[in-house]
Amino acid sequence: MSENRQRGEWLTGPVLVVGAGLLGTSVGLACRRSGLEVLLSDLAGEHVRTASGMGAGRALAEGDAPQLVVVAVPPDHLGTAVAAALEAHPDAVVTDVGSVKTGPWRAVADSPASDRYVGGHPMAGSERSGPLAASASLFDGRPWAITPHRDSRPTAVEVVEDLVRLCGGVPVWLTPEEHDRAVARTSHVPHLLSVLAAARLAEGPENHLALSGQGVRDVTRVAAGDPRLYSQIVGANSAAVLDLLTEVRAQLDSVIAAVGAGDRAGLEDLLATGVAGTRVIPAKHGGPARPMRSVWVSVPDHPGELARLLADAVDSEVNVEDIRIDHDPGRPVGLVELVVEDSRAEHLLGSLESRGWETHR
Repeated sequence: MSENRQRGEWLTGPVLVVGAGLLGTSVGLACRRSGLEVLLSDLAGEHVRTASGMGAGRALAEGDAPQLVVVAVPPDHLGTAVAAALEAHPDAVVTDVGSVKTGPWRAVADSPASDRYVGGHPMAGSERSGPLAASASLFDGRPWAITPHRDSRPTAVEVVEDLVRLCGGVPVWLTPEEHDRAVARTSHVPHLLSVLAAARLAEGPENHLALSGQGVRDVTRVAAGDPRLYSQIVGANSAAVLDLLTEVRAQLDSVIAAVGAGDRAGLEDLLATGVAGTRVIPAKHGGPARPMRSVWVSVPDHPGELARLLADAVDSEVNVEDIRIDHDPGRPVGLVELVVEDSRAEHLLGSLESRGWETHR
């Protein structure tokens, strides 16, 4: 693709964002970063005022004629809002940032204007919501599904691809049906399983919860999402989610049977399927997964120590792929997990130990 194409050969603006929440305001900020004119619309006037004050665009005015409309409303209202945008702006391409794609497409499939609609879904977000949580860099380097349907105009698809690239996203091409099966597997069902694990904690005695560590925090992090929003998301993708939940139920029955029978070999086989799953998750930049290893370091819990640790890791010439912090409840020390390539872990351990850091092998 040519450099000019990457800069936005097709998308010149204005861009109208319908729904000035986290994703909509982030789209506005990213488009403004690229120099595009952005118009904002939301049923909640305070959201438009807040997003405008953050520099995400200005309020939609009578007579404005957007080239592209980006619908960023809750899932329950997505199809209706896409249809309304196609009708209200007869010369505009319409896309959306919803997490389910077959529903909006079906809502407009019989419309003669449906050729101007191209679905989209950025794989980015936050447990926080609202315009104040938005960022121009939210989509940088993140996958962004583009889901044209059989009647989508080629020029409409080009405009939506320009939006994705100007926002910093990485286009991933799927049909609406493929997309919904994919997000059920990689997002919706994992979210539900995280919720079930977190629910066991809510019923646990306090002395049990005192043993919580980083592992349970990792497993339950996404369970903190807004229940109203995720009930809409899962409900809109119920067919794909049900297929996978049925598979999970069969595996859970196998786990129960193996544990109940003391079947160590059978349990190990089931656990190995989880290891296999972690190994096929793409690495950064979308490349193949590489063997990783965690290096654990005790860090005094006061200002400057984490920065010193990271500086020493840089001096060790080892690239840190990920970092997590687990605070020790019993003493003023944090346990920092540095995730590095397996082949460099021993070198990093030795280097940090030589600089006085307490590591855990």
